[in-house]
Amino acid sequence: MDGSNDMQRESTPVLAETLAAANGRLIGVLTLNAEKNLNAVSLPMIALLAQHLTAWAMDDRVAMVVMQGAGSKAFCAGGDLQNLHRTMQAHHASAQNGNVLGNDYANAFFEREYRLDYQIHTYKKPILCWGHGIVMGGGIGLMAGASHRVATEKTRMAMPEAGIGLFPDVGGSWFLNRMPGHAGRFLALTGASFEAADARYAGLADYVLPHAVKADVLEALLIQPWSENCEANHALAGYVLRRAEARHGDYGWTQAGPLRQHQDLIDNLCGRDTVEEALDALAALETNNPWLAKAAASSKRASPGALRLAWRMLEAARHLSLADVFRLEYGVALHCAAQGDFAEGIRALLIDKDMSPRWQPAGSSAAFLDSPWSVQQHPLADL
Repeated sequence: MDGSNDMQRESTPVLAETLAAANGRLIGVLTLNAEKNLNAVSLPMIALLAQHLTAWAMDDRVAMVVMQGAGSKAFCAGGDLQNLHRTMQAHHASAQNGNVLGNDYANAFFEREYRLDYQIHTYKKPILCWGHGIVMGGGIGLMAGASHRVATEKTRMAMPEAGIGLFPDVGGSWFLNRMPGHAGRFLALTGASFEAADARYAGLADYVLPHAVKADVLEALLIQPWSENCEANHALAGYVLRRAEARHGDYGWTQAGPLRQHQDLIDNLCGRDTVEEALDALAALETNNPWLAKAAASSKRASPGALRLAWRMLEAARHLSLADVFRLEYGVALHCAAQGDFAEGIRALLIDKDMSPRWQPAGSSAAFLDSPWSVQQHPLADL
């Protein structure tokens, strides 16, 4: 074996290949290849994913795309926070401090990440995302827009951004608002994790399958009568996945999860007029349920400013188009990178790992929603 090829393969953040179907059409496969970092989203990974998706969109031979994560632990556990922290620290210490657009790395990272997420949401060809293992933050951003989303017995999802001083971004202001009742508010304020059944209930997964059948699903996809008709190809992908669900039965882990089981209580806790009232209700919650108790405790440890911002973003984005949501989130993310608790949250969780963030007093989040650009000059104006 060629050791240099193995090393190059290991260092490539995205592995791309095409599989030949029985009728000569192709299935593109994109593997997030940063297993040691739980396939965290990095700028090189974003660039390669966008590049291959763009090329395959224009290639009539490619009928559909499969996205998956390397290894067995995670599809994608979030974003590359270490580089963001380094550049935020440098920006805060520089003469550019206070300039929302002064951090070139943050500017590039969030623009390209959100652009990629939007590309996935609006992709004409079927995209099957195999969301096995940890799927958090930026990982949900990649998975949420796929047309055919699979959760497995090991899927663990969460939007824990408020715990590091950010708000649930990557389109979170869009898909959290579309969850049943006030489930989206609850997940934004608590960062609570949820599994396959609740992922489907909340609208972030379409199918629930055992991870062991992935090879069988790929084999079934390769014998379908693919064509250049995108609508027909979407139907074929759905047929294969529905048939796999029917064939592999109903497992215990596909029953209603805690998000669905406690929907009435969640609506009572988070269906308040203000974020302060909702946080007070969570803080006063008395429960013997471990999942609810952990969720309520997490909201107490999160950044107060980020919690208020998360609430405000859900309100502001309620009636926006998907493109406008990404445009809004981009400006707000840059405000978070330039000021606020984001850098401190990453420091406490990932850099020093002391788990003792020194949050700033929660002030008004209104200024964070002020766009640094005019409508015409917005970097995402072309979405």
